[in-house]
Amino acid sequence: MAVTINDVRTVAALARLRFSEEEERVLMGKLNGILSYMEKLNELDTEEVEPTSHVLPMVNAFRPDEAVQFPSLEQLRSIAPDRHGAHYRVPRIID
Repeated sequence: MAVTINDVRTVAALARLRFSEEEERVLMGKLNGILSYMEKLNELDTEEVEPTSHVLPMVNAFRPDEAVQFPSLEQLRSIAPDRHGAHYRVPRIID
């Protein structure tokens, strides 16, 4: 299946892109090159290859999810940089 100029124009219109006629021809050539490479890959015998989602084995890199005691409200309030009663003052972000 080859990509045509109309295919390039359709995809460009969907992506709201504009290309010159020369750019369309270049893109058509590059897309056809990608498709011919995929066809070459399809020639490989993968009958004995086990499907994988990653090339390398994946391990969980996150810390274990453990319950911890939440500091008291007063401890949290004591580290707030600017407080007014039970409220926190923050820099103004909207004029």
